[in-house]
Amino acid sequence: MSTHPPSLPDPARADRLRDALKRAAYTADGLLDLLGAPAYAALSRNETVPALRATRGTDPLSVLVRLFLLQQPVPHALAAAALDVRDCLDGGWLTRADGAEDGPGDALGDGGPVRATVDIRPYGGGEDDDWWIVSDLGCAVGGASGIGRAPGVPASDLVLGVGGASTTLANITVRRPVRRALDLGTGSGVQALHAARHAGHVTATDLNPRAVHFARLTLALSGVHGADVLGGSLFEPVGDRRFDLIVSNPPFVISPGARLTYRDGGMAGDDLCRTLVAGAADHLEEGGYCQLLANWLHVEGEDWKDRIAGWIAPTGCDAWVVQREVQDVTQYAELWLRDGGDHRGGPAEYAARYGAWLDEFERQGARAVGFGWITLRRSGSDRPVVRVEEWPHPVEQPLGPVIEQWFARQDFLRDHDDAALLASRFRLADSVVQEQVGVPGAEDPEHVVLRQNRGMRRATEVDTVVAGFAGVCDGTLAAGQILDAIAQLLDEDPVVLRDRTPASIRLLVEQGFLIPVD
Repeated sequence: MSTHPPSLPDPARADRLRDALKRAAYTADGLLDLLGAPAYAALSRNETVPALRATRGTDPLSVLVRLFLLQQPVPHALAAAALDVRDCLDGGWLTRADGAEDGPGDALGDGGPVRATVDIRPYGGGEDDDWWIVSDLGCAVGGASGIGRAPGVPASDLVLGVGGASTTLANITVRRPVRRALDLGTGSGVQALHAARHAGHVTATDLNPRAVHFARLTLALSGVHGADVLGGSLFEPVGDRRFDLIVSNPPFVISPGARLTYRDGGMAGDDLCRTLVAGAADHLEEGGYCQLLANWLHVEGEDWKDRIAGWIAPTGCDAWVVQREVQDVTQYAELWLRDGGDHRGGPAEYAARYGAWLDEFERQGARAVGFGWITLRRSGSDRPVVRVEEWPHPVEQPLGPVIEQWFARQDFLRDHDDAALLASRFRLADSVVQEQVGVPGAEDPEHVVLRQNRGMRRATEVDTVVAGFAGVCDGTLAAGQILDAIAQLLDEDPVVLRDRTPASIRLLVEQGFLIPVD
């Protein structure tokens, strides 16, 4: 069986295969309709039995799912009813399941069964986009746990399909029209596809030559033309070029060595993510964003927030870092040992590899590893805002608009001193509710909590004055006018109220409870 990915199809051949996939409804929506929600969800858990049971028919969609997603051999006649078998054999998308060689232009001989040489997974890009992600066999379903399924391909070179990290990054990315976008560490090209929807030009890079090839296949099959896909490490392939958007799902796993290119950065500790952050500022246009997923060490005797802020301080960029999860070093090692298939080896080999991970963490002085999102924006300000926080709670995706609005509010707060703040008008954000906690029947609550039901879904405790202020904010009156009215109602000194309230207003604006109207 061939272990080489298909050659880059010429535009006509890519169009023919894409047309065949569309005719059969081999799309994200078509897949969901065919399989049903339970079987569709099972695929993301690397469970294929429900999907196999749902695709026992002979219709073209069932045939294509078995062929390209479940990697089952398919009789020639059924495959030919769904697509141009000759074209796909010549292009390298299919191969003879019986292992016989089949040269370009030859007859199929006995009409024996065919197999796919790659995974092709339908992917919905939103706005009625139908895309297809091309990855190594076994690596579109279940992500990294598919390692070893692609015969003859070293695990170190495997190219994965769409996983949870891919969709997370796609959902948090700021989607505004830009001139130039860079997908650094593109893998199978997922982020490049998304960027192509709102960027005039897309550049994608990867250290793994196999990934460069697969990204080109993904873009061609999805009908995205004109993108540059380059080989090389970090920013090396793009030289000193600048971009309006940089996105990266880098090989952020902190491991002893670089066994698997798609996940292991090959640098000590979390140096790869730190290096990426440090280099981003020099490759961003003014106002440009860099957004990436990252792991970072929690080092003994050092506050992790200070550690990450230290990565960002030299860049001069505004930054928002959100830690979503923390694992102790044993949990972290076990997770990625399973990802690499090390648990399938003998006990002695597994123990040796496990020990190597713990040795590395001990050398680094690490007690845990954090995972999260980093967003940088080149604001040009001499007073950059850097916020590093932990937020493990559920959020509402997509968060791209929320992140863009957060940075816009930092500009507002930076440009408004307390006097200007009190002269500004605000409105309460949509879906904010108030919760009161106290003894039943008491005249005043012990606590008042404002809670967002959208976006980051934050909750913050406020006093009754600030709660009353927020409730009145509808964009018609300046903040100072509202405070004066509250002072009169409570028989308080308006000057004192004006002096002590701006800090609370700033917090509510920063967290998105209050939206500046001006």
